[in-house]
Amino acid sequence: MLMLSCEPSTLRVLVVDDHELTRLTLKLAFSAQENLQVVGLASNGQEAVEMVKRYKPDVIVLDLHMPVMDGWRASGYIKAIAPNTQIIAYSSVEDNKSQETRELASLDAFCKKETPTGELIALVRKLGQSPSNDW
Repeated sequence: MLMLSCEPSTLRVLVVDDHELTRLTLKLAFSAQENLQVVGLASNGQEAVEMVKRYKPDVIVLDLHMPVMDGWRASGYIKAIAPNTQIIAYSSVEDNKSQETRELASLDAFCKKETPTGELIALVRKLGQSPSNDW
């Protein structure tokens, strides 16, 4: 028997930032929202790629400038293994370097860190309504 639910499904969110305070603040903000679940916190792109395999997030809030592996490189790896995962580039600076601009195709949205929290949450929800992952 097929059961359909009118309840919105919970969006699985991965937060990736090299600053612990940013990670924890975003976790608190998202966790306080109905139908948003933070499934992991990563401090660099390499950790993010591993967590995508393990936790299968719907949306990733991804800092672009981090040690070990930056968000630009990580986004390409993530899209290769989870093409339907939506990635929000979350950065305090906008880069217009040619290589990074070409790689923008791996990102689904850009959000400056100065953006009000409510707008970031709305963006996560909007992107999370995209087709679900084919895991």
